[in-house]
Amino acid sequence: MKVIIDTPIWSAALRKGNDPHHAGVLAELVRRGRAQLLGAVRQEVLSGIREGKQFQLIRDRLAAFPDLPLERQDYEEAAAMFNRCRARGVQGSNTDFLISAAAARRDLLVYTTDADFERHARLVHVKLLRV
Repeated sequence: MKVIIDTPIWSAALRKGNDPHHAGVLAELVRRGRAQLLGAVRQEVLSGIREGKQFQLIRDRLAAFPDLPLERQDYEEAAAMFNRCRARGVQGSNTDFLISAAAARRDLLVYTTDADFERHARLVHVKLLRV
């Protein structure tokens, strides 16, 4: 099964002082052709990198991964998920809900360390990769 990789995992694996556990899991997903990337996640990973050389290095590494194509239904479902969760007092970012919607519509897993996804998963249809 394919897995949408969230920003904290890419950051843990690609930025300075990487996390060997998450880097190893990500490397295995890449080797097996299971890692998926959303354009919004690409933007989040690259945002805030101050050093030009590091930005180029990470940008070039991410270039190997095409963006998962999104459709109108993904954005509409993300908004519906946002509204459902917010009505129950659960907050999250637009990108988080877009990841959840894209994963749910395609029956993909999400690999993240973001605790917001645990809260979302109780209210919306999203499956998390447990490692």
